[in-house]
Parts: sequence; structure tokens; C-alpha cells
Amino acid sequence: MSRIRGENTGPERRLRSALWKIGLRYRINSATPIGRPDIVFPKASIAVFVDGCFWHGCPQHYVRPRTHTDHWDAKLRENVERDRSQTLALEGLGWRVVRIWEHEVYETLGAVVARIRSAFRGETSDATLDWRVIRVEELDASKSLERRFLEQLRTPEETRSEEGRRITAKWRRPSGA
Repeated sequence: MSRIRGENTGPERRLRSALWKIGLRYRINSATPIGRPDIVFPKASIAVFVDGCFWHGCPQHYVRPRTHTDHWDAKLRENVERDRSQTLALEGLGWRVVRIWEHEVYETLGAVVARIRSAFRGETSDATLDWRVIRVEELDASKSLERRFLEQLRTPEETRSEEGRRITAKWRRPSGA
């Protein structure tokens, strides 16, 4: 775990390069009134966070560790709560917050850049719901069944659960990316 980078990650570098190519200038890990987003456009009051699928509970790619589950459940919950408090606090101060999953940077970079550009125009994304896995419960180990509990990032009272086969394959960036 000590080798996990907290900043200047591959997805962040790839996104920054795409933004720079279209002429958008930004600050990296610059202080805002609440925290240090990955990419900051201070004059426009836009904060961009590139969230890792494992660390932030991506509904498509979160893989629950098999050992030390209490520790990892608590860690995931803390990360989601921090994401929520930072997002709501910045938005409360008039900032526009764009949260991007790491897999989106590799799979749909053009759409990600378009979402950031739309934030400059004051537009909100059609995908206003940003679901996060907050807990995973094993249902039947012999059949690899699990139940995933999800919350909406901006409205935690909006919840849902999904049952299905355990996700075992972590998301991997495409080769050559």
C-alpha cells in the first residue's frame, strides 16, 4: 500500500494532457476553500477530482478485499464520506465540482473533457447521480454471491442495493494507454 500514489497518477496525467491540448489552463493540487482537488481552475471556481475505482467505491469496478474486511469497509466508508463533505462544501461556496472515475479517463476521455468544458458554461451533467459502493456483504461464498450497498454522493438518503456474483476482476487500463 505504501506504493499507492495519492497525486500525479496515470489517469490524472492523461486528463491534464488532454485539457492542456485544448487550451484549458489549471492548477494541480491547489488549495481551495475545502481541500486540494486533483485539478483546479481557480478563476472559474471549478474543482476536478479523479477518483480511483477501488478507493472511492466505483459501482462498476469496486472489488471487496477478502481479508481484513472490517478495516476495508471502514476505509471505504471514510473515503465516501470525505468525498461527500468536500463536494457539498465546495458546491455550497459556489464552486462547480466535477468527479471523474479513473476508468472514464481511459474509456471515454473525450466525454470527460466535454463534462469539464460544460462546467465552464455552468451546465450540469445529465448523469447527476453519482453512486458509490459503501459496503459489500457476502451472501453465499460457495456461489460467489454478494450484496452491494450504494449511496448517492450528494444525497446519502438515496440508497439502493444490488445482488449478484462477486466482482473479482479489477479494472485495468488498456495497454498502450
